[in-house]
Amino acid sequence: MNRFIFALFAGVLASGALADGHSASGDASAGEVAFNKQCVACHVVVTDAGEKLAGRNSKSGPNLYNIAGATAGAVPGYRYGKSLVKAGAELGLIWTEETFSAYVQDPKDFLKVFLDDKKARAKMSFKVRKEEDARNIYAYLYSIGSK
Repeated sequence: MNRFIFALFAGVLASGALADGHSASGDASAGEVAFNKQCVACHVVVTDAGEKLAGRNSKSGPNLYNIAGATAGAVPGYRYGKSLVKAGAELGLIWTEETFSAYVQDPKDFLKVFLDDKKARAKMSFKVRKEEDARNIYAYLYSIGSK
């Protein structure tokens, strides 16, 4: 997994993949199924107008509306861990398909590599086991709201 994260991180830096160039190659329909199986225990997708698009009324994780293309650790009203806030606010981590997929597969290791900090921590302990599921979840979130 560490090799995957290192390779992915190098590719993201080399390609300049920022918010203006984000896209989703996964299957949004499969992503909806994966989201409902793997993410709803902690996350909800609620529009700015208050319409719930997905998930339950869980508050343990941030609202994922407009997460695709957004700065990491920046959803208003959610208390993120220091490592994710630093990655987004100080180092400009944007949730692209590549960064999102790598993060949700191993949040703590992703942050350790991204921040070059062996002490980095992630509040998200759940790991999406399959890269395909991670990409499909991103495609689903992208399809229902993106920056």
